[in-house]
This record gives sequence, C-alpha cells and structure tokens, in this order.
Amino acid sequence: MPSIVRMRVESSVTSLSWIPSEAVAGVMKAGFATGISHYDSPPAAQLGDLVALRDADAFRFANVLHGWAEFDGSRVVDSGGQGGVMMGATTVRVGPLDATFAAVPMPDIQRPPEIADGSVTFTQTAGGRTALPMPRRISKPPFVRLQSPLVWTTLRLTLRADGTSSAELSGASPFPRHWVYDHTGALTLKAGVADWSSWIGQPSWTATPWGDEDSPVIVAAAETALERELSTLLMHGAHKPKIRKLAAGDVLARQGDPGDSLFLLLDGVLDVSVDGKALGDLGPGAVVGERAILESSPRTATLTAVTAVKVAEAPAEAVDREALARLAQGHRREMADGPVTP
Repeated sequence: MPSIVRMRVESSVTSLSWIPSEAVAGVMKAGFATGISHYDSPPAAQLGDLVALRDADAFRFANVLHGWAEFDGSRVVDSGGQGGVMMGATTVRVGPLDATFAAVPMPDIQRPPEIADGSVTFTQTAGGRTALPMPRRISKPPFVRLQSPLVWTTLRLTLRADGTSSAELSGASPFPRHWVYDHTGALTLKAGVADWSSWIGQPSWTATPWGDEDSPVIVAAAETALERELSTLLMHGAHKPKIRKLAAGDVLARQGDPGDSLFLLLDGVLDVSVDGKALGDLGPGAVVGERAILESSPRTATLTAVTAVKVAEAPAEAVDREALARLAQGHRREMADGPVTP
C-alpha cells in the first residue's frame, strides 16, 4: 500500500475596521464635521502594508489571523494559529493644533482549534477602544458613561486537507464598518450594517466577547471593481444623488414597476427576489437598477430591506451608460451562478 504524503496548508484572513462618513449620528457628528475628529476614506480593494496603513491613520483597528495545518490524508496531524489585533489611533484637531492618541487593545481571544475529519478551524476575536473618554448615555444606572465603547471582530479561518481554505466574519461590534480580506489580500466580505446608535449605547464590557456575549453580524459579499468605480461617479459627479432611508421590511424596488433610476447601497442589506424566490443578499457598495435603465423596461427583481438601509438614488441621465452596460453584463453572468440584480 503506497504511503500517504503529508500535506501542509496555510492561509490567513484580515479584517479592517473604519469610520465611514455617513455612519455617525447625534451630537458626536458635530465633532467630525468641525474636524475635531475625522472620518476614514474607504480602504482599497487590495490590502496593502498594514503597518504603513496604520501609520497613515487609515483604519481604526485590524484583526489578523494566520493558520497552518499538516494533514495525513484527511487526518489533522498538527496545526497552529497566530495573529492578533493591530490598533490604530485617534487624532484630535483643534485649530492649527493636533494630537494623536494610541488606541487601547483588549487581550486577543483565541479559541482552541476545531478539528474535524479533513479540516481544522481557528477562531479569533480582537479589538479594543479609543484612548479618549467618550461621554455617552446608556440605558442602565448610572445612565452616563465616560468610557468609549469596545470595538471588535471575530474571524474564523478553516483549512482543509484538499489545500483549500475559507474565512468568515462570525461576529463584530455594531460599529464601525468592518471589511474582510482573504489570504491574497483581496476584499471579499463586508459587515452589512454600521450601527452607531446601538454601539454608542453599549452598557459595559460585559456585553462584549470579553464579557459574556458576541454580537451577530450580517455579512455580504464585497462589490465588484466596476461597482466601486460607479459608486465614485455617483457620489462625486455633477448630479448629486438623493439619499433615502428604509426600515427593515420596506421595499426599495418591486418587480414589474417602472424603473428610471440607479441605486447605490450605502449601508444595510437588501434581499433580492424574482417571482417570489429569494436569490441572495446585497451589501454596502452594491449598485443596482441598471437593467431597467438600459432596456427601458420594468424592474426585473424586488429589493427588500433586510435591515435598516441607506441608499443613494441617481436619475438615469446622471450615469455613464457604457459603465452601466458593463455592469449589466456582469450581473447577467451572476444569474446563472447566484444572486441577480434588477
């Protein structure tokens, strides 16, 4: 009987967390508007040097998880995981003066590997809080807390005996925005919602993974490069889009209705259905509605808000039709493999 050769499999997953301009609400928004604090530009679709990004104040924190395993056939012979949190900083500006304060990390939570026949899964929670106090109301006595809420992500990385790997974002703080990059550095997943109000009301550390609970997260696939290009044109072009907000359960577009506008999903998750059949979810950055414009036809799918949603709506004349045609071709290819868009 021929001997089975051991196989070593390695992979990684990284989350970057950042503050988008549309996500902050309430009295704290004034601090961002006046420049006392700052929003973050969306990270690139390809992950760069994390140290350089941190030094450029380009993200709030990163969770980095590396894993390796040796397989003898389908049996896990040995394995190991490593990584942890990389905290950013908070820069405060008042007039010509500014000061930067390093954020405070929490201890990494690395759970024992989950070993199964043909696979091993590593789970890691990492995060922390800003160094500056943040006066805020909470729902329990003493009803005011000076300490900033904790932020975190929980990543899962699975390695398989056939040499493949996969990554998940299984939990996260409601705020800020969390993006997930695979072992090649490509953006693959996004947390669907950045919920400032829920996060700012965090009662204490006990309502976090360092206490007794994690927060579930709704995850959506990352948008395409063309959708990123179109979103820039929509938000910064000559025709400013109208911003709409929907509650969970509201219908953004209904199959069969006339359609003469394009939608850019800024926050939240939309369900796509055709003839009453659910075909998948869309997350922040998705651009939808192009087929009705190009073909002067009714909407081809129904879009329903799974969560609270914020969208930018632009009229047909504000959009590059050549770019729309390329987007439609990509969406038609998706029809055969998965979700469709109207």
